Amino acid sequence: MTPPSWLGQGWLAPHYLGWLLHGAAMTAALALCICLTATLLGVLLCAAQDSRLRALQWPARLFCSLHRNTPLLVQVLLWYFGAGGLLPDAAMQWLNTPHQWALPLGFSLGWPSFEWLAAWLALSLYSACFISAELAAGLNTVARGQRLAARALGMTEWQIFRYIVLPQALRVIRQPLLGQYTAVIKNTSLTMAIGVAELSYTSRQVESETLLAFQAFAVATALYLLLVIATQLAGSRHAAEGRIR
Repeated sequence: MTPPSWLGQGWLAPHYLGWLLHGAAMTAALALCICLTATLLGVLLCAAQDSRLRALQWPARLFCSLHRNTPLLVQVLLWYFGAGGLLPDAAMQWLNTPHQWALPLGFSLGWPSFEWLAAWLALSLYSACFISAELAAGLNTVARGQRLAARALGMTEWQIFRYIVLPQALRVIRQPLLGQYTAVIKNTSLTMAIGVAELSYTSRQVESETLLAFQAFAVATALYLLLVIATQLAGSRHAAEGRIR
């Protein structure tokens, strides 16, 4: 069957689709690691800014201000080129050498590349600052009287934050937090600048090999859309289960 004229020269060969699917899997894995790390860091940053100790407040606020007000691409390049230049040559050589650890049942675990580690670190720090801001907005919805009552019961500031304030704040910011997670998926496309073989990088490779620019980027767009929709559906299902409970 002849493809429609708007598709240009034809369809993508199956092995090129395999490249794009591999890139989508890399994007999903990187985004998952970033979301987990950024959420943990976001909670810590939020707790530091919510603390009554200025020694914790001001460094956390400065850290978030620096990351939120500078371009993400610049941060990715800084961690890849800048931090890479500060590490000892032996450490960089180890990081750039493939490593495999044997696991039971014949499986093996590979150490990620330095490009992947730099992307993971840069996007985790950047996303954590926005997640901490969402958490701070949720904290403001918790009545101050609950904190006073907890202090009267002898609870520490961390116990108040962990067991009383944070669970209520998370329920309030569930949808904004889900929006931050979908933003992480889209932000991973910037890591192609340092050679991470995620979806944008592989779609550019397919376009260079085939000269089918529309087809390559159309498939990449569809895969990004599927990843975002899957994330939103998973978050909506979790929210529905939480309301049922």
